[in-house]
Amino acid sequence: MPKSLRSPRHRRFPAQLVSLRKAKGLTQAQVAEKLGRPQSFVAKYEGGERRLDVIEFLEVTVALDTEPCEILSSSGPSGRPRA
Repeated sequence: MPKSLRSPRHRRFPAQLVSLRKAKGLTQAQVAEKLGRPQSFVAKYEGGERRLDVIEFLEVTVALDTEPCEILSSSGPSGRPRA
């Protein structure tokens, strides 16, 4: 299995988080404040410089007021929701 960092699938994942954040009308700083983290934390995972572990991902979904499954379902190998 090739490493996922920088793969097309890995690039789609933070792009989804960015789109969702913007759709909610939130800045990186506002999300960071909700997470109790610096703005650079959000910038790094959104830019693909850093991976989120499962717990961090769940915390981000709470900050974005969304269900984790909504994001994961559209993170399939082709980028389309899984059936």
